Amino acid sequence: DLGRYSCIIARESVTWQALAQAGLKEKSYLVPDPAFLLPARKRALPAGFQEGNMVGLNVSPMVVEREGKPGITMENYRRLIRHILETTEMGVALIPHVVWKSNDDRTVLRELFAEFRSTGRVVLLEDADCETLKGYISRCRFFIGARTHSTIAAYSSLIPTLVLGYSVKARGIALDLFGTWEDYVLPVQSLQEEDELAKGFDWLLGEEGRIRKRLETVMPAYLERARQTGRMLSRLLDGRSPM
Repeated sequence: DLGRYSCIIARESVTWQALAQAGLKEKSYLVPDPAFLLPARKRALPAGFQEGNMVGLNVSPMVVEREGKPGITMENYRRLIRHILETTEMGVALIPHVVWKSNDDRTVLRELFAEFRSTGRVVLLEDADCETLKGYISRCRFFIGARTHSTIAAYSSLIPTLVLGYSVKARGIALDLFGTWEDYVLPVQSLQEEDELAKGFDWLLGEEGRIRKRLETVMPAYLERARQTGRMLSRLLDGRSPM
């Protein structure tokens, strides 16, 4: 079926390599997700949101459903929030990114907010358009998320990011940006201990300067490559080879 397409664009190298190994190399192209090019819309911040001093958190019902050990995902988020509040001066911003009726991030984020609301340092953001959500994420100091496009918003805003991944795309994007996905992606299926996200945050905190510098270095060329998607489609519509 895939062989019937004129052009297949993979957003990251793990998927692109799988396509190439399946005999589709000649019509498969590795181009970063165009979501990296999304502009950030900066609106007024909600009460309690300290610009540049927040850890943005995203979790979704979908990633919870993919956990290998029942209850381990939400317990990791609880332990993470307690750890941030007890060991840093930062606040926590709970940021939804998908609010479909059957798959609404707010259901699990509200559960976390109810537990930590009384601390005065945890903020729950409401749903907004994607540019506004990126604006909030771009004003965090760190980001830890499950939704791919929430982490893309963070990466492209040069925010040190830890991904709670559930598929190869999370590993592939991190591999393309950093040369490795280890330490940058924690597969939800492998969660066994309740403090793995907290440990991942500590690593992120210790590597903050290096990660920011890496993103500042690689992102301009990465964004330019993302712009190739439009050019490739224009060439296809003109009846020419996309590359």
